[in-house]
Amino acid sequence: MALPHEIEDRWRSTVVLKRDVLSTVERGRFRTGEGEIEAVLRRIDEVPWWSFLLARHLFVREREALLAAGTLGVAPPLCFAGRRVLVRGWIEGVALHLAKPYGEGAYFRSAKAVLRKLHRHGICHNDLAKEQNWLRASDGRAFITDFQLAFRFKRRNWLFRIAAYEDLRHLLKHKLRYAPQTIGAAERRVLARKSFPTRLWMATGKRVYQWVTRDVLRFTDREGGGPRLVYDAPRIVARLKSHPQVREVTVVAYPDRRAGTGLYAFVEGGPEVSERALRDFMAGADGSKELKPPEHLQVTEELPRRASGEVRNEILQLVAMNQVDLIESLIASDRERALIQRILADRRNLLDRFAF
Repeated sequence: MALPHEIEDRWRSTVVLKRDVLSTVERGRFRTGEGEIEAVLRRIDEVPWWSFLLARHLFVREREALLAAGTLGVAPPLCFAGRRVLVRGWIEGVALHLAKPYGEGAYFRSAKAVLRKLHRHGICHNDLAKEQNWLRASDGRAFITDFQLAFRFKRRNWLFRIAAYEDLRHLLKHKLRYAPQTIGAAERRVLARKSFPTRLWMATGKRVYQWVTRDVLRFTDREGGGPRLVYDAPRIVARLKSHPQVREVTVVAYPDRRAGTGLYAFVEGGPEVSERALRDFMAGADGSKELKPPEHLQVTEELPRRASGEVRNEILQLVAMNQVDLIESLIASDRERALIQRILADRRNLLDRFAF
């Protein structure tokens, strides 16, 4: 995949993080005057013609917001801005929906401080309902990313106050989910009261938005897994679980350079079951030819679990995406570390590797 000429001798991609009709986002190395740095590239040079105007609009909004937010220490710094490509710094952190900071009041105090700093500089993010736009750094601090819908206000007018209020309300919704014991009375009042524009939006424009994103753009889940994760993954799980030697199955999505989105199935089974046997089983007489198998299938004797028995999908998601350098901060014990190292040693998506 050819790079835009502006950065063709400065960018070295290591893994695709996301791909849709509005942009492609990659992680890699960017050469600066001080040497190479870890960075993230957003490019819109390969989006479809029919989505280019919207992609360009969002691209410009992110560029303008990062020019200010990237200097505040709460968001990725803007390293390069071209006509159809942005390079922002890499933050060593895990998205909120993967980090799951249960009971971490300190994280949400940090997140509230991040919002105060952004708002003091006239920046409203406008997309903080998505957990993947909040990061938890390895030291527990909060950062914000993905500024495509952000807006810089010159004055703290009524529109700014509404947008800032909604930024705060969305943060408190995450706080209520992960650290409800730390919610104060004033915060509960904010949670209970949506702004009038939000109420109006939910009653009218949200239906149009959902039609465009789900039916036209095919955005069907909050993590960007696309239609395959929504429609194919449950059928794959059900089929594999019907195998007598399979104890558990988890299917996660990952960005794929060729297909856009791929599926990675992690199967817990005994030593007598193999990947080949399971693929043959899925294609057998009882299977459906309409069921497209996962791009990758890995059998392991045990899947990582919480104390409650719930499979730790957030760790398996990072394995599938080859962001294995972000797993360390999520590991709960030495036993779990040993299990994850065995899974990593046998992982299938080997287009990109990181040291663990």
